Amino acid sequence: MGDRLIGKRVLVTSCDTYMGPPIVELFREEGAEVIADAGALIGATEPADVLGKAGNIDVLVANLDLAAYAARVRDIDDEQWMAGFDAMVHPLMRLVRAAAQPMIDRGGGSIVALTSSSPLRRMRPQATSYVTARAAQNAFVRSAGHELAAHNVRVNAIAQNFVENETYYPPSIMENEKFRDRLKSEVPAQRLGTPRETAELALFLASDASTFTFGQVISADGGWS
Repeated sequence: MGDRLIGKRVLVTSCDTYMGPPIVELFREEGAEVIADAGALIGATEPADVLGKAGNIDVLVANLDLAAYAARVRDIDDEQWMAGFDAMVHPLMRLVRAAAQPMIDRGGGSIVALTSSSPLRRMRPQATSYVTARAAQNAFVRSAGHELAAHNVRVNAIAQNFVENETYYPPSIMENEKFRDRLKSEVPAQRLGTPRETAELALFLASDASTFTFGQVISADGGWS
């Protein structure tokens, strides 16, 4: 047991997918009271409802994902295009919107978004719809983080790629020789990141160790971006 989050109440969204499980585990180890919510938060009122049920929180971890989907620009499907925004962009805005005023009233807080570094570098195969939704998340974090800094509300993002997780890089992917070759040629670290490494970065951004960090989109991808 550690003590880096003792006294902190933390809401983690989509707790059973993407980076939810390792973050919940580490934050509890470090003394946080974690409210773990498994909802998809796609409904317009769901994010505010979840925050309302959670009550006063010091930290919001906006963990949102959707399996990457590939299509050439001329083949983009409207429904698929909107699905990325419905699953990742709109919930992030609604979560931050609902959390902002209570955090301001309490003197500050931290919001950590789990996004992607895919918009920071060209993706192969082309996944323009997915990358655009992730880019919108990162842009929102930068802008919201700039605005809320004056109120001591820290909004930051972990933009990751090539990290072990069931949505994008499940353990079985390492059985694919082409993928192992891709790691060696594209990722300077030449390995996948571990969920614990991302959780540790999230802990830093959630804790009082990062009280001068606002509106940052921090890459965690082994040097890929």
